[in-house]
Amino acid sequence: MSNSPGPTSDPKFLTIAEVAGMMRVSKMTVYRLVHGGELPAVRVGRSFRVQEDDVDDYLRKSFFDAG
Repeated sequence: MSNSPGPTSDPKFLTIAEVAGMMRVSKMTVYRLVHGGELPAVRVGRSFRVQEDDVDDYLRKSFFDAG
């Protein structure tokens, strides 16, 4: 029996470079999303980490019907 609330699997954190690769954009674009508050991130030392679920949520919300 586990004492931790929430999902059974630990969240997976990605580097900015990994997020950029997933989204097929530049690292600078990901930094802009993080600094602009559109993509939640955690600062670890001098670098950022983004939860994989947050990337999935961001992409899901970004879809629009083009016609």
